[in-house]
Amino acid sequence: MHYSKLRAFHAVATQGGFSKAAEHLHLTQPTLSDQVRKLEIDFDILLFNRNSRSVTMTEAGKHLLLITTRMFECESEAMEFLQETQDLLTGNLTLSADAPFHILKIVRKFRDRYPGVNVNIKIGNSEEILRHLFDFKSDIGVFSRVPDDERLNIVSLRDDPLVAVISKDHAWASRKSIRFSELEGQPLVLRERGSTTRQLIEDEFARLKLKQGNLMEVEGRESIREAVATGNGIGFVSKPEFGFDSRLEMLELKNCELPMHEYLVCLGNRSNMRVVSAFWDMAIEMVGKKT
Repeated sequence: MHYSKLRAFHAVATQGGFSKAAEHLHLTQPTLSDQVRKLEIDFDILLFNRNSRSVTMTEAGKHLLLITTRMFECESEAMEFLQETQDLLTGNLTLSADAPFHILKIVRKFRDRYPGVNVNIKIGNSEEILRHLFDFKSDIGVFSRVPDDERLNIVSLRDDPLVAVISKDHAWASRKSIRFSELEGQPLVLRERGSTTRQLIEDEFARLKLKQGNLMEVEGRESIREAVATGNGIGFVSKPEFGFDSRLEMLELKNCELPMHEYLVCLGNRSNMRVVSAFWDMAIEMVGKKT
């Protein structure tokens, strides 16, 4: 309400007079003088001693100048921050992913181009990632089971098959592949509910009318790896996730329908955020397809 009056006062105080202050603010001198006078009237205070040749600040004016100096320094700092954010010289981007390797190449290129932006990556299952998006805890999600929701913008990143993971001591360790039906009755190690991998495996058992064996439930891919390596059962990951582990063997799954689609997802009403749109455009440029 009093911003323009305080700005007028500050300009007179720092520029040394009404004429120079009016020029500095691109105002007419009568307009500027009127704003300062109204400020004095509003608060029944004298800020300047005026005579025909000079203008000097009163003690009250000197005290107010200390305050407006901090005020406009903060404003300048705020505008500088906003401009740096707009130019992506600074900022934060939070990604939630079911597996980081899907986006690490994009992240590397993004960080090279915008080194001032901090990138944080959270790991979770599909349900957790979706919840993070809607709770504004993440800017972008990377996961495989995306609901049909008009609030979401979606880019397809990649398609990979699921594979079985067994310990090197397993009876099937010398094989390269198995039929899915051979999994009937076998002890399994599956992710927690909410995991797309688990949902795909259970759906395939149901589709083929196969009976699941004893189930061990664990949280996270690293837990799958450790449980399988110690002989607790057969686990499942997408093929690129298998990586290398001397304790494990990978088996391709035959005669089944287990496509693992990976998507980049954000809320439509946050897609115009500069940091989000920059990462989004880079992902499309590198690997993505809009859906």
